[in-house]
Amino acid sequence: MLPSRRSVLAGAALLPLAPGAGFSETRTAETRAAEGAALIRRPIPSSGEALPAIGIGTSRRYEVEPTPEKIAPLKEAVERFVALGGRVIDTAPSYGTAEDVLGEILQGGLRERVFLASKVSEPGREAGAAQIARSFERLRTDRIDLVAVHNLIDTGTNLATLRDLKGQGRIRYVGVTVWRDGQFGELEPVMRREPLDFIQVNYAIDNRAAAERVLPLAAERGMAVMVNVPFGRDRLFKAVQGRELPPWAAEFDCASWPQFFLKYVLANPAVTCPIPGMAKASYVEDNLGAARGRLPDEAARARMEALIDAL
Repeated sequence: MLPSRRSVLAGAALLPLAPGAGFSETRTAETRAAEGAALIRRPIPSSGEALPAIGIGTSRRYEVEPTPEKIAPLKEAVERFVALGGRVIDTAPSYGTAEDVLGEILQGGLRERVFLASKVSEPGREAGAAQIARSFERLRTDRIDLVAVHNLIDTGTNLATLRDLKGQGRIRYVGVTVWRDGQFGELEPVMRREPLDFIQVNYAIDNRAAAERVLPLAAERGMAVMVNVPFGRDRLFKAVQGRELPPWAAEFDCASWPQFFLKYVLANPAVTCPIPGMAKASYVEDNLGAARGRLPDEAARARMEALIDAL
């Protein structure tokens, strides 16, 4: 079984730390100071609206039984995220109970403070429209900021439905998503053919295929980019388990391995917002640190790639 972020954090706490390489679940003085710094923001090209450059993804971690006990730590994480300036939260009807859980969490004023994204994954106009209607109900909202066609399922039909809803003011942006490299060959023609506000793709320091063609095409076509699985579904935590953060990471204001991985992704200017899963307030505090301070330049990115590739 792959090590969790918790196990990597716990293991790192036992290591001697290089300057600037603090890595624990407790809030350090550096973390507290960084909380006062503004988050990096990236514009949505189709509108110019700027979004904080780290979001929350709800796959797996928010697929819990919708009881007060199970929801409480997730609500704490979302509240901390919003308090620190985060806005983007991504979910989907195919993520089990995640929409129901998120709908409960966002009651009481939080909904108005987040950029809420979901998806449609049913083929056929009636089935797709019905699924979107259920998302509105489960999320307890009358407007969703972004709805994307999940995994390019019946793309033409579902995009037509989404554009109708956009015209009615029910949704603000439309897009498409993929989650593996093998889908890029189908994604690229859709990007060239359709005027999309967003795409969502998989991209990580150990999975860089999207940077070859997809990310440049998004920049060319004026599409915002959400990045899923920026930690490689925990592959990266496995790779660095028991290893110290290199001292030179401090040169781009990086204080933990999660920030190292996220700052690499954010350093690509085509990326609007990676959406790692964050089920604890401590993870929120750490991950948002990646959207503060300096980002690695081209030389630093090459050094980061070489380090991870050698593991």
